[in-house]
Amino acid sequence: MKRFLLELNKIDFRNIFTAMNIIFYLLLFKINSMSIEVSNISKSYGTQKALNNISFSVKNGEIVGFLGPNGAGKSTLMKILTTYISADEGTALVNGNDVVLQPKAVQKIVGYLPEHNPLYLDLYVREYLAFNADVYKVSKKRIEEVIVLTGLSSESHKKIGQLSKGYRQRVGLANALLHNPDVLILDEPTTGLDPNQLVEIRNVIKNVGKNKTVFLSTHIMQEVEAICDRVIIIDNGKIIADKKLDKLMIEEQQIVEVEFDLEIEESILASIPEIVSYSNTHDKTWELVFNTEKDMRPAVFDFAKANGLRTFQLNHKNKNLETVFRELTKK
Repeated sequence: MKRFLLELNKIDFRNIFTAMNIIFYLLLFKINSMSIEVSNISKSYGTQKALNNISFSVKNGEIVGFLGPNGAGKSTLMKILTTYISADEGTALVNGNDVVLQPKAVQKIVGYLPEHNPLYLDLYVREYLAFNADVYKVSKKRIEEVIVLTGLSSESHKKIGQLSKGYRQRVGLANALLHNPDVLILDEPTTGLDPNQLVEIRNVIKNVGKNKTVFLSTHIMQEVEAICDRVIIIDNGKIIADKKLDKLMIEEQQIVEVEFDLEIEESILASIPEIVSYSNTHDKTWELVFNTEKDMRPAVFDFAKANGLRTFQLNHKNKNLETVFRELTKK
């Protein structure tokens, strides 16, 4: 793209067709650079406002965690993006396709695992996947690929009704992956999995996310920390945070833990730039709180040097995602 823009100076714009081609190319590039575009979406159920004028976009190849308390509007938005329901207002595009005007095109490029995974319990695993493979017109070879990918090989000879909840989730994930979609929308994908299964499915999602866009909701914060590049938090139908994961962790407060070689008067700590508060945790160790995203460890080191102190340790002690989530969504 950069190289293309550099060539613009060499183009004779008196040629109207050349100009039109350039405009088309730029529009095409913009569409293709975004997998999901949500603009001013609102949705109500009676008097209950499930989504209230929300907007965001997701780039190709991003793995985004969509978080919020129960009833915040997560599943509603996912159903809109997958064409199951329509918004009252606003527009949503998936790979440039409008979910209302081009539902079939959206369905072809989206793999969806809903919160309540609908399965035919009387069908065998392979039988169920073969049925859906016929719908998507994909080969039998692909059925075997997704069975291996989701760890279903040992259970694939059973009826779905005989499987544990965790393995039923794997069947749902296998089905979502069956047609090799560009975009995966996963609503609580690891519900019912034991700790070992959690790790396996997280790895599947992360590996798949290397060449797909993944938009997932979950209540398991460790899952988001392990998988996601970015977090969107919704509460009462409104987006209250949309940040890269590492930025979100220090968005509100940055905590620096420092151990000095000598005891100091706490009053002199107030001279450190942008410091908000400080507390002595034990002996010569302090927790310093700053309201800034800028890494304040160099400033603490400079403070120590200016006051004839040495630092034995100097670390970030950031809040975990669960703490940040609770603080942002508390009533």
